[in-house]
Amino acid sequence: MNELPPETEALFDDASGDIAVGDLDAAVEKYRRCIEAAPDYFDAWHALGMALMKTGHYPEAIEAGLKATELRPNDQLAWSSLSLFYVRNEQIKEAEAAGVKARILGWGGKIAKED
Repeated sequence: MNELPPETEALFDDASGDIAVGDLDAAVEKYRRCIEAAPDYFDAWHALGMALMKTGHYPEAIEAGLKATELRPNDQLAWSSLSLFYVRNEQIKEAEAAGVKARILGWGGKIAKED
């Protein structure tokens, strides 16, 4: 991803502050604005997924988690989070599959060939 505009970084930081004080709805809105401004912003996709999960919006959290794993297919945290989103949505088969990918990465393996 290219360098982020300073206003997008500031918005991300504001959203993270919202999480810290428990204003999850404000955080979700700001993370969405971050990815509108920078569609390949992995951290914003991942954080959006976590915030959506915490607000009970599991299908939307899964969508954000899938985008995060698409952006960084060899990121163990992305796969672990996606597995959690699936568990919360009672999609156990999918959760187990994502969990296996996280474990493979934890053992030093790769999910996708790196350029």
